[in-house]
Amino acid sequence: MLRRRAGRALLYAGPLAFLAVFFVYPLLSILDLGLRPDGNLQLGVLADVLADPDLREVAWFTLWQAALSTVLTVVVALPGAYVLARFRFPGRRFVRALVTVPFVLPTLVVASAFLALLGPRGPLPGSVDLRHTLWAILIAHVFFNYAVVVRTVGGLWSHLDPALEDAARTMGAGRWRTFATVTLPLLRPAIAAAAAIVFLFTLTSFGVVLVLGGPTYATLEVEIYRQTAVFLDLPVAAALAVLQLVAVGALLVVGARIAERRGAELELRPMEEASRAPRTPGERALVAGNLALMAVLLGTPLAVLVERSLSTAGGYSLDFYRALSESRRGSTLFVAPTEAVANSLVFATVATVIALVVGGLAAAALASGRGRTTRSFDALLMLPLGTSAVTIGFGFLVALDSPPLDLRASPVLVPIAHALVAIPFVVRTMTPVLRAISTRLREAAAVLGASPLRAWREVDLPIVARAALVAAGFAFAISLGEFGATVFIARADYPTVPIAIFRFLGQPGLANFGQAMALSVILMALTAVAVLAIERLRVGQLGEF
Repeated sequence: MLRRRAGRALLYAGPLAFLAVFFVYPLLSILDLGLRPDGNLQLGVLADVLADPDLREVAWFTLWQAALSTVLTVVVALPGAYVLARFRFPGRRFVRALVTVPFVLPTLVVASAFLALLGPRGPLPGSVDLRHTLWAILIAHVFFNYAVVVRTVGGLWSHLDPALEDAARTMGAGRWRTFATVTLPLLRPAIAAAAAIVFLFTLTSFGVVLVLGGPTYATLEVEIYRQTAVFLDLPVAAALAVLQLVAVGALLVVGARIAERRGAELELRPMEEASRAPRTPGERALVAGNLALMAVLLGTPLAVLVERSLSTAGGYSLDFYRALSESRRGSTLFVAPTEAVANSLVFATVATVIALVVGGLAAAALASGRGRTTRSFDALLMLPLGTSAVTIGFGFLVALDSPPLDLRASPVLVPIAHALVAIPFVVRTMTPVLRAISTRLREAAAVLGASPLRAWREVDLPIVARAALVAAGFAFAISLGEFGATVFIARADYPTVPIAIFRFLGQPGLANFGQAMALSVILMALTAVAVLAIERLRVGQLGEF
């Protein structure tokens, strides 16, 4: 018994130490800088920030654009969730995987795609230029979060017993009345959960707003970056980060309360029993129309991105891709883009290892425990997911700059930040599998003389290995595209691909824009490979949002 308790304590100790050093301490440093800019407690700093009309306008825009983005995403994505949940058609599994790709795409890739699509050289009729407009931000947010609604709501919808709807139709209810009185109440918890996730992501949107919003529009994320990198006003940036932490914390509390509300107890059906092939012309038109919408909404920006990466002054060619291998030491882009690709792959590999080790220990601790302590530990592990990446990067900048943690100039901070964001995904993927392992297997191994380490190697590892590969794929994809934290902490001589794309977009000229598009396509391909591998390896519903 004592050895078991000691083992559990060790499982908790590693993840807790990692979170304390690289999450809690940086956040406390931000709070200290925001509330004590000169060493004395000054709550008036927050009041001054709130009194600034420009900053109030930024905060207000952050809130209402997130709310509008959430409503649009839910309205646009619900029909797609219905089609993928209720109808069987050739390639449905492949479509579900492709729908997920935009969600895990790096924000800079998404911004670059819409920059090419909505710019004056885009395919829209009349050379419409929607750059630096609210419409560009909203459309990009719908594109980015479409999969959240489809996978979260569709995940429940695909298991609802269709006999409930059939009974309502038999009693004379029309299609819309059946949806409003039968289906919608059952889906309400899933819709609320999806909306909360979308609102959180759009509230903390950075790369999309930074590139597409331009100087006209800014969220709190963008303003924190500007106050730090452009105006060098760390106290104001810290005060804004504090306000954002309060807003995100309040949102997480509301989301937790929504999650605690129990919906109606349902007898869920297997996915194949709850779906069928479309029968009527109307149903076939509904499936075809939604697949066409997915192709236009999700496929067009990426297709335009590829087209722009091939479109040169002399026609279509691979010139922009070839130019990526040229080192331009005499310019601000003094690291060759190919080196940025290598950096990203190395950072992603290291971040994946860190996330698997820390997240795996945390998942083992959660799987072996119950009660308030375990729930509190689980909530702490999820906090990095609800904390803005910009805040995490800013926290690293202000906290890890003095001994014994003088890491600000070290490239190791980049994979640590990436791992911090990826750990919640690792925990959520591995914990259900570890909890499903029968304790009798471990007890049998112990009776046969196996040590706890050998029992874990011989019993747990073979069972959890596939889930660990899924978790590794998530961590790798997240690290490849992380931009918000990286822009603060990446060394100039060790840029990642998103940083290199951002540098190209900040330089004038067709060649720089074309190379940004080419790098974005490469990053998109790497991320898509990781996502498709996850879809193939996923066990049951593992990996769902």
